[in-house]
Amino acid sequence: MKKKQDASTEERPWFKVWPGHLPKNLEYPEVPAWWIIEHNIDRFAGNTAIVFVNHEDLGEIERLSYKELWQKANSLAHGLRELGVKKGDRVATLLPNSPAIIISYYGIWMSGASITPCNAMAKEKELEYQLKDSGARILIAADTFGAMAAPVAGSLGIKLILASVGEKADTGAIKNTLDFRKLISSGKTRPTDFTIDPDENMAVLLYTGGTTGDPKGAILTHRNIVANTMQFAHWYDFKPGEEVSLCTIPMSHSGGMSGVMNVPLYAGATLVVMKRFFPEPVAKAIEKYRVTRFFGVPTMYVALLNNENARKCCMTSLKACRTNAAPLPVAVKQAFDKFVGREVLVEGYGLTETSPLTHANPLEKPKAGSIGIPLPDTDCKIVDIQTGEDLKEGCEGELAIRGPQVMKGYWNKPEATAKVMADGWFRTGDVACMDEEGYFFIIDRLKDMIICGGYKVWPREVEEALYKHPQVRMAMVVGVPDDYYGEVPKALIVLKDNPEGNISSDEVIAFCKKNMAAYKMPRIVEFCTELPISAAGKVLKRLVREKEKEAHRSSKEPSKGDCDAYRKKQ
Repeated sequence: MKKKQDASTEERPWFKVWPGHLPKNLEYPEVPAWWIIEHNIDRFAGNTAIVFVNHEDLGEIERLSYKELWQKANSLAHGLRELGVKKGDRVATLLPNSPAIIISYYGIWMSGASITPCNAMAKEKELEYQLKDSGARILIAADTFGAMAAPVAGSLGIKLILASVGEKADTGAIKNTLDFRKLISSGKTRPTDFTIDPDENMAVLLYTGGTTGDPKGAILTHRNIVANTMQFAHWYDFKPGEEVSLCTIPMSHSGGMSGVMNVPLYAGATLVVMKRFFPEPVAKAIEKYRVTRFFGVPTMYVALLNNENARKCCMTSLKACRTNAAPLPVAVKQAFDKFVGREVLVEGYGLTETSPLTHANPLEKPKAGSIGIPLPDTDCKIVDIQTGEDLKEGCEGELAIRGPQVMKGYWNKPEATAKVMADGWFRTGDVACMDEEGYFFIIDRLKDMIICGGYKVWPREVEEALYKHPQVRMAMVVGVPDDYYGEVPKALIVLKDNPEGNISSDEVIAFCKKNMAAYKMPRIVEFCTELPISAAGKVLKRLVREKEKEAHRSSKEPSKGDCDAYRKKQ
């Protein structure tokens, strides 16, 4: 039985530019999330599913075929059931990109439990919060994280399973742990004695970044996961059994879970898995393995463009590459497309709460600066920020979304759920507008908006202007406290292969003055060697704002180089 589509079949502006290879509505089988691999076993059992390579020297650590991956996931499911895991339980992971995290996702699902992936860069308090809030019964952690994970798991009374992730780790002093390798190598399976309701049963409890208050767990059902995987794969026209996908975005995050894990697996692709992103090894891997898909974030493409050795590599094998998680500056898109030799870099859009992808640019007609149009069965509108009333095309307001990929709600937070969900529409917290063709443009995050002397300033607009300066490699704009204006824009800038101070802050401000209204111009410019960036590739404006507010309260000006300290704090 197929699930009917969620979105309206009424005419929408974006149907005028709809991709020719794709129907407006897809049929989604009512299946559990592990079907993403299961449906491929007969066709691609002998094909390589995973090539795990060293992120420093490209040495191959491990290879798994689809048959081997499926067997190991089955064995893990059996082992978890033997440990008492039952349908509805939560099993947490603390794993970097590796075969272990892929096996864990599918093995946990097949045990009847839900997975709650923890950020591999999480600190002890962050790990403890997520384990307690989710009520996880078991933690599967990399043995390299064992020294931190063991006391947290012990204090909460949950079982700890340690997994090897390609590095030697001394775990001799860690007691009362279980060996992941033994669990996945038993060869044992157990008949499924439970039934999954794809619409109701949670597959993933994925925590938001916690930019305001404590992180919230988004409840993503089996239907959410399967639907978004299919939407994503069909939109980007993945060819079954023919694709090679490079995986560097953390699979513990929504974009990595979907774009670099589930979608390639659904298409029977080979996943070239790297624990970390470094530009030169990534460029060499694209060339060596003839990678066809590299889904990244803007900072990754900036790093590739600014690395001399990376620029020597051939990347002509690449097909459409999606970028997400943060706005893609138009200048970066144009430079990367020129480097590859044709248009390959297209912007998409999604959130943790939407599994994540909701928008993407049509491959035949991408529009620079736009996040594209809604995916199949996805409906979107712009609403007034205060009243919630629908707005016409061209008007700026909050982006609202509905579709089969939208979460069920926040874990144990009914008030927070009610705040963002109204009549089936999810309020994103992003300010956007839609043009006459149905392309959507993100103006900025509501919380990032700067009120300067009563005027609204959207940081992304100022950042786009800064990226046009020939010496600017990366830019971030935040609002900082000001006794007269309330807030003023401050720009943090990383220069292109130039020593700090090669251009002055006055020159940057003068450049902006030519391109924007006076109230939008940055009043303060600071040069940095790096911007604070999360594991998912998002620029951490929150850390900068907190530091600036702290400095203002103490009537102390931030010292030169403080932006580098923000990164160290993360």
